[in-house]
Amino acid sequence: MANSAALSERRPRAVLWRAVAALAPLILASCASKPSTYLVASVEDQKMALVDDERLIAIYPISTSKFGLGNEFNSFQTPLGKLQVAKKYGGGAVAGAVFKDRRPTGEVLPIDAPGRDPIVTRILWLRGLEEWNKNSYPRYIYIHGTPEERNLGKPYSWGCIRMRSSDIIGLYDRVPVGTVVEIVKGPLRPEIKPYLEAIEKTRQAEREKAEATPEGEPEAASPSAAIES
Repeated sequence: MANSAALSERRPRAVLWRAVAALAPLILASCASKPSTYLVASVEDQKMALVDDERLIAIYPISTSKFGLGNEFNSFQTPLGKLQVAKKYGGGAVAGAVFKDRRPTGEVLPIDAPGRDPIVTRILWLRGLEEWNKNSYPRYIYIHGTPEERNLGKPYSWGCIRMRSSDIIGLYDRVPVGTVVEIVKGPLRPEIKPYLEAIEKTRQAEREKAEATPEGEPEAASPSAAIES
């Protein structure tokens, strides 16, 4: 009878522990914090958004591959999906500094230098986080500066994401190693809709404040005015 009673006590405990073990991954996933800084790049729009601390910071013109989308070696295509910044190169380099094999050559190019198309200014080397883009790191997929700024806003790269030198200098300082970069085929707006709505609410509040401000009284500059929507 004693053994039977002991077994009866153990069974509910065993069931309870199995239930806890089954729920543990869900609990941990729900508690995991969303990255405070991440990037979303739209192939359709040829734009990339920077979100930091649940706020839309900037939208940049970019250039993805002129050879389309994919992740095969030697395809020169831009991969889709979630990636992350694995390594950073070029901190402190001047705008237009030329890099070869991620090392500065000492040459500095002006914007739209004729006949020249090297990597310049800064490099963010990306690592794929999903099965279909796992080749991104050994394929040397970067976010980097380009001297051919006239071609931003249309697919023109050899697989990487190109940016203006002035833009990637600021971006480089804001995104740490590990920052998630999501490359989507469709438009950017659905991906950042909550942040655009927050900006619109801020602008509406600023308009209402301006209407209530007596004439002649100076107004503070609007922080939302710098965001391109």
